[in-house]
Amino acid sequence: MRKEAEKKNSNMQEMERVIRQYSDMVYRLAFARVGSKHDADEIYQEVFYRYVRKRPVFVSEDHAKNWFLRVTLNCANSFFTSPWRRRTESLSEEIPYLDEERLELWQELSKLPEKYRQVLHLFYYEEMSVAEISGLLRRRESTVRTQLTRARKLLREILEEEGFHADENF
Repeated sequence: MRKEAEKKNSNMQEMERVIRQYSDMVYRLAFARVGSKHDADEIYQEVFYRYVRKRPVFVSEDHAKNWFLRVTLNCANSFFTSPWRRRTESLSEEIPYLDEERLELWQELSKLPEKYRQVLHLFYYEEMSVAEISGLLRRRESTVRTQLTRARKLLREILEEEGFHADENF
């Protein structure tokens, strides 16, 4: 009985550790994908509900990270195709937890097409390589590189229209 309780406690501690470790990454990606705090909260909860329900066994940290990124993207994609979402109107909302500079950048990023926002987020915020993004999104590496190049160019143009002059390294 005691060994069973210890094993259960150990499993719970491991699940809590994994959730804490990937919590910020999942939320950032969910928010970047849907653009709303409320909707990102829903996706975040669904991702960790699936983790707790399925209890996947990860062979490495990369495997765990990719699992959480893939499930987050799948949940976000399901969110966009849900019948409930098609019948709702989006509300303008404040994003109080972002400082002014990040809020402005997020607003400019939201002007980019989704495929470009997605690769920028994974590359810069999640610090994934082109090869990792390629595997996660199931796109060729050349496609990811092209999308990153185009995304940077579009973002530069948007920022310059707003009066910000990016240097050549941007």
